[in-house]
Amino acid sequence: MLKLAEKYGDRPAEEFPMLFQRILQNTIRDFYRRSRVRSLWTTLLSTFSAADDEDHDPLETLRIDDGPKTPESALLQAQTLSLIDGEIEKLPTRQRQAFLLRYWEEMNVAETAAVMGCSEGSVKTHCSRATHALASALSAKGIEL
Repeated sequence: MLKLAEKYGDRPAEEFPMLFQRILQNTIRDFYRRSRVRSLWTTLLSTFSAADDEDHDPLETLRIDDGPKTPESALLQAQTLSLIDGEIEKLPTRQRQAFLLRYWEEMNVAETAAVMGCSEGSVKTHCSRATHALASALSAKGIEL
C-alpha cells in the first residue's frame, strides 16, 4: 500500500486495483528471489558452523585466524576456501565485483551500483549470474549446496 501511495498517488482511482495487484506480485517475487539467493549462500557457508550454534554468522567463519578445532577440519576448511576463492577469481570482472561488494562487503544494491558506476538492475544481474555460476562450479567440485 505504501508503494502505491508513494509512487502512484497522483493516478486516477480506477487504476489503483490494477497497480496494487502488480506491485503486490512484484514484491512477492522479489522476496522469494532474495530468499532463494540468501538460502543458497547460507546453505553453502553453513558447512563451516557447529550444529548447535544458532547465532552463527557463516561469513564470520571465513576468517582464517579463528582456527578450527581439529587438523582435519582445518584442512577441509582451507581446501573449501581455496576452491571458493578460485571459483570467484574465475568469474568475469563485473560479476566478481558485484558479488564481492554485495555479499562480502555487505553493500546494498544502490551502494554497489554507485561504486561500480552502473544501474541497480545491472548489479542485480551480475550478482545473480555470479551466484549461479559459483553454485554450479562448486557443485561440480563436490561442494554440496
